[in-house]
Amino acid sequence: MKCRQPGCTGTIVDGYCDICGMPGQMMPVGAGHSGARPAASPSGPCRQPGCSGQVVDGYCDICGAPAVSVSTVTATTAPRTPTRTSVNLGASAFGSARVTSFGDQRLRRHAEHSTHDGQIGAGLTKVPPAPAIDPTKAVLANPEVPLNARVCAKCNFKVGQGAANVASRSEGFCPTCGAPYSFTVKLTAGTLVANQYEVVGALAHGGMGWIYLAKDRNVSGRFVVLKGLLNAGDADALAATVGEQRFLARTEHPLIVEIFNVVTHDDAIYIVMEYIGGRSLKQLLKQRRLANNGEPDPLPADQSLALLIEILPALGYLHSLGLLFCDFKPDNVIQVGDSLKLIDLGGVRHANDEDSAIYGTIGFQAPEVPTQGPSIASDIYTVGRTLLMLSADVPGFQTEFEFAVPPADSLPVFAAQDSLYRLLLKCCAPDPNDRFISADELRQQMLGVLREVVASSRAGIGSTSASSALFESPMVAGHGHPLGSLPQLRSDPRDAQADFLNQVAPQDPVSRLEALSSPPGWSKGVWLARGQAALEVNKPTVVDQCIARLLDDDPWEWRALWLAGLGALSNSDYVRAQSSFNAVYGQLPGELAPKLALAIACELGNELDLAEVLYRICAATDAAYVTPAAFGLSRIRRAKNDLSGSLTALALVPSTSRGYPESQRLRAMALISSARDTASIDAAFAASITARLSGQELAEARALLLRRALLLSGQGTTITRGQSPIAPTTLLDELAATYRELASLSTDANTRAGYLEMAISLRPWSLF
Repeated sequence: MKCRQPGCTGTIVDGYCDICGMPGQMMPVGAGHSGARPAASPSGPCRQPGCSGQVVDGYCDICGAPAVSVSTVTATTAPRTPTRTSVNLGASAFGSARVTSFGDQRLRRHAEHSTHDGQIGAGLTKVPPAPAIDPTKAVLANPEVPLNARVCAKCNFKVGQGAANVASRSEGFCPTCGAPYSFTVKLTAGTLVANQYEVVGALAHGGMGWIYLAKDRNVSGRFVVLKGLLNAGDADALAATVGEQRFLARTEHPLIVEIFNVVTHDDAIYIVMEYIGGRSLKQLLKQRRLANNGEPDPLPADQSLALLIEILPALGYLHSLGLLFCDFKPDNVIQVGDSLKLIDLGGVRHANDEDSAIYGTIGFQAPEVPTQGPSIASDIYTVGRTLLMLSADVPGFQTEFEFAVPPADSLPVFAAQDSLYRLLLKCCAPDPNDRFISADELRQQMLGVLREVVASSRAGIGSTSASSALFESPMVAGHGHPLGSLPQLRSDPRDAQADFLNQVAPQDPVSRLEALSSPPGWSKGVWLARGQAALEVNKPTVVDQCIARLLDDDPWEWRALWLAGLGALSNSDYVRAQSSFNAVYGQLPGELAPKLALAIACELGNELDLAEVLYRICAATDAAYVTPAAFGLSRIRRAKNDLSGSLTALALVPSTSRGYPESQRLRAMALISSARDTASIDAAFAASITARLSGQELAEARALLLRRALLLSGQGTTITRGQSPIAPTTLLDELAATYRELASLSTDANTRAGYLEMAISLRPWSLF
């Protein structure tokens, strides 16, 4: 089938043109229903990191961020495990899996908060700017709808095709259902619309209408876009166009195309919009393909993520107005220089609209839309499909994989980035309840995945740290209990019992558990705090009760599985711990805390290779995770008898870290235990001095090294310290002095006497 785009000679393959990359079909489906989101917050300083803007009318005047940030993330069922890090691990079932097990599949989940921090790349990576396009050069020389794109808007039957001795027609009636059709251009160059807009020519046509370039005579001849109907006799298309102008009139967001006016001309409706002289993301893919000798050349993962991170606040803004975009795809995102715009709001509809026709695109639209209608979850699905198209070449995108994600090993970029693949799986989960709950939640996790992707492309360790809305820093968490190396969950200030929880938090675990047994009211926060307190005082039965209650109330509560993982670690049930943390990782692919927890569970469960991969991800991505990850890597390397690797891992700990003294102590102990020749003994001596060992540890280390030095000396080896040789008698004197020091440090009488006897035995024989 030939491409429908005017002037393009390509052929539709797997639903997309092999030359220009444009989709081959827009599809109308049945009506549906979904929920709404709250509106944005009032004015004040922008809360987004690195942004100096001010919030005006609820949105930042620089980055466009809403005033209120998202901190709530909810869980879903664990998606298929990618091959890079966890192919051999299972994941705890929750979310839709738990709902199904209880026979209830009607639950719908809703979002409550929003965030945004603007700028393509979020300061983490660079996206090449899109060059400006001269609007007059974008006008089509011969605008017409190709024959293979002429279909009846009512029954989708091909119309106006012609036959033997019968010319094709641009206007007429469908032979199947009798509906009228018209594909002719209604406005020609020079036509004056509404006594204000002078038509320059046609720019393009889409699923619902022609788009024209015009000059606004009332505003210094600025270029504008007029969008009309492809088939003015189509009631659904007419309603969609009228609906678009109403929706657009309500939207004021820097990332959404602006509407200037709605006018009529010859009984037709035209929406007057700003002209955006950039390129769509679909055109960007086409340009990359042409530059690559016609072979697909997807965007690097960091650029795909950066582009979507930038445009997602526009989607979240529409959701906050109770609107659903319905047809998010690369075609509808325009890049202009270093900014993006969301265009073509023709498919936008109210979340509670159950009557209007729904427009979407094959390969992007969620599978439940024809039966359940669109929702925030189905919009999230389209974002996931857009991420897939931008980042990978997927043969069968609109056929075999129309509603499925290919396995990771068939997608090189996703096989190399486990977190990216998990993000994709969660966006495109078959059950809408298992997807991200909002565009803002998705954006937060995308930012984390972007940090990880960028970190994987550079050598070294994380030099900066990004605060998490869900977890404390691993360097300040723990409060002394055995699981203190893992981050603590952040408290939720919106919890119904937040004040009570803040009051009992400073108490010791026993008192805290007692107070949490009879709270003024029960909430998720209370059950979590009670489970954590029970964990600290080793009451596994109480921990399990809290976990069960949390999951019964909300099968998507990932914090319950986090608690289950901690409980399993404390009970040395490493398989269960791996399963729990693996599931949390699947729900929060942009967070490092689940990766660190999974690494610890894998290390303790003897899954050393997998643990090492996860530790390296943590160390490379975030400065706050370098120290615990470095210690983990060192332990793994030592378990594999790799002293050099263990020392290299310890060297990752920065001198500014609170773990630095411990890293130096471990380094010294490793050098001491492995010292077998004069050079390594000398290095161990130096390390033991600089490591600030305790008096007892330092004396024991010196005694061990001196004994080994004496053994080598007895075998004829010259012992040196620095560059100077040391006589055997000097070594004997130092060893005797060390034994006397150990005797003075000992509190046990027998041990003290033993050290003194050893010191005396080293004294030279004398007649006096």
